[in-house]
Amino acid sequence: MFNTKEVIMPVQKLKDFLNSNAIKYVVMTHSTAYTAQEVAASTHVKGREMAKTVMVKVDGKMTMAVLPASYKVDFGLLKKAIGTDNIELAGEKEFKDMFPDCDPGAMPPFGNLYGMDVYVAQSLADDDEIAFNAGSHTEIIKLAFGDYERLENIKVLEF
Repeated sequence: MFNTKEVIMPVQKLKDFLNSNAIKYVVMTHSTAYTAQEVAASTHVKGREMAKTVMVKVDGKMTMAVLPASYKVDFGLLKKAIGTDNIELAGEKEFKDMFPDCDPGAMPPFGNLYGMDVYVAQSLADDDEIAFNAGSHTEIIKLAFGDYERLENIKVLEF
């Protein structure tokens, strides 16, 4: 049986947050896709504007690294930019319970909604718009990067 409440819930928390801050955005529904590159292709969003959220542990603290869909985290650059040698990729089992309102691996890049720091790749900051998973594998949100930056306490770095 199809439960629409489960499908709507992930995007609703984010939409409520954006609406309460008077942010203009677009919600795009797409066929089920699990990788950021698949989502970008499905929604016709440029790969460099489609952000993926990669969970990393910085000095043992869960943190979001946000970068374009086609990029990979360069841990050497990230360590240098942050100023620590203690950074590692987090396993899904380590963070999935931190996002109870999201499908596994579809969390939006809003650490303030989940109590964590966010590092954003400089290449995303160079674009006018950003698109990202809205908590599900079937919806994304697209908005102005400047609005994202104003809402989220991000640190823009080269990594």
